[in-house]
Amino acid sequence: MIIRSTVPTGPLTARPAWKKLEAHYQKLRHLHLRQLFSDDSRRGERFALEAAGIYLDYSKNRITDETIRLLVQLAEECGLHQRIEAMFSGEKINVTEKRAVLHTALRAAAGESLVVDGVNIAPEVYAVLNRMADFARQVRSGQWRGYTGKRIRHVINIGIGGSDLGPVMAYEALRHYSQRDMSFRFVSNVDGTDFSEAVRDLDPEETLFIVCSKTFTTLETLTNARAARAWSLRRLADEQAVRRHFVAVSTNAGEVSKFGIDTVNMFGFWDWVGGRYSIDSAVGLSTMIAIGPENFHAMLAGFRVMDEHFRNTPFEQNLPVLMGLLMVWYNNFFEAQTAAVLPYEQYLKRFPAYLQQLAMESNGKHVTLDGVHIGYQTGPIYWGEPGTNGQHSFFQLIHQGTKLVPCDFIGFCQTLNPVGSQHDLLMANLFAQTEALAFGKTEDEVKADGTPEWLVPHRLFEGNHPSNTILAECLTPETLGRLIALYEHSVFTQGTIWNVDSFDQWGVELGKALAQRMIPELESADEPALTHDSSTNALIRRYRRLKSGRT
Repeated sequence: MIIRSTVPTGPLTARPAWKKLEAHYQKLRHLHLRQLFSDDSRRGERFALEAAGIYLDYSKNRITDETIRLLVQLAEECGLHQRIEAMFSGEKINVTEKRAVLHTALRAAAGESLVVDGVNIAPEVYAVLNRMADFARQVRSGQWRGYTGKRIRHVINIGIGGSDLGPVMAYEALRHYSQRDMSFRFVSNVDGTDFSEAVRDLDPEETLFIVCSKTFTTLETLTNARAARAWSLRRLADEQAVRRHFVAVSTNAGEVSKFGIDTVNMFGFWDWVGGRYSIDSAVGLSTMIAIGPENFHAMLAGFRVMDEHFRNTPFEQNLPVLMGLLMVWYNNFFEAQTAAVLPYEQYLKRFPAYLQQLAMESNGKHVTLDGVHIGYQTGPIYWGEPGTNGQHSFFQLIHQGTKLVPCDFIGFCQTLNPVGSQHDLLMANLFAQTEALAFGKTEDEVKADGTPEWLVPHRLFEGNHPSNTILAECLTPETLGRLIALYEHSVFTQGTIWNVDSFDQWGVELGKALAQRMIPELESADEPALTHDSSTNALIRRYRRLKSGRT
């Protein structure tokens, strides 16, 4: 039976729980974390959860038991239970595109039945995964050879958005598990520098390109793919070589074939897989080649563990739900504009960039599901860098600036690369930063250090800056899957509260359409008649003049 999703009626800000949260915020807004910890010696244990291989300490948030109770009540009033079931059941909850949202089906257990529009999609999912695994093994073993018979040693993924951010993040995160006699690179930017630098030191005879574009019409991706084709053929000199050096992740067999790629080497996916949720589909082919099918399936198993936790666990003990609700708390009541994600793990250096698309493309919306303009804040700005690098750049603002920045600290109890005591030093910094942000340093403490009176204000740390600490045992493929799914479902929780469509992205369309119109105006040999605004017209004329060398 499919549980029909219900769209909440009435504005979010009129809900009973919202009204109670507003009043609760007024009582809590000036309460300091120092006081909260002083009043409850067990706070650090009580406001912590362990599930799905993840330990979440959320005690350093500006909350009480009442806060959590009211946030959970808000989730229930907003129909989060129904929305979760609707997503997992294959309802078309992407209302503007009339599509199901089933990235969770990509990591479902073998043999599980998932019916969408009367079709069990599970066998299709595993058929693609099996084809990917077979191809990955051929490339990794050297069985798949280039046109001249040389082994493939370099793999370049060409995509943009989710077709780039997912694969490059996962590859970097799992580089420890990658096949080290091969190199993996990623090209996304239509700036020719991105492509040129990626291939500068490579041999076309040993290079395989994976072109990721669902429609095989994405401007940036196809522009780079054509550049790669030309680069390859300058050495290989035979159109047939394309069939041995290019494969496609796409659903458009006609365009793939026209490009010269053998459609036998086309790996498909489905319209119910959004780009930013597609790393565990065929879009992850480059990752699978890098780390091997077994590790890729371990990553999928990690996703699945978190999916089941999210779907089946009461909200009070549900990691993604609590993280999502806390973000709503800060975004809508404390008016925090941003959220920082700070992995204390160098392998996760691209994880904040990945989350930027996941969160901001999903929830950067200005109307509700039924098209009504929103009168409250929706998606915050996500950003971050790995620790300890960030401590020497932007942490100054978080500690002593005037903006409230909720932080997620991510750490691992075991390192993949033991070097002396460096991992202890890394983790000491993680724990110290959360402590410093929460409790700060009082005026009396600063003075006790012998600080001159005039310098005391400059060395004062007010504290009361909220953070979550996310710990796992070790960064494995399975752990990465759990982490990604944790944030996927947290973002979904936020979008449900705000009553937005977290699965469309119309905001990227206008600029792309205008760019298509401008391309002929920049390339034309004759001076075009420009009908833009005066600023844009002037910029185009200046570009054309300097491009041609005219002064």
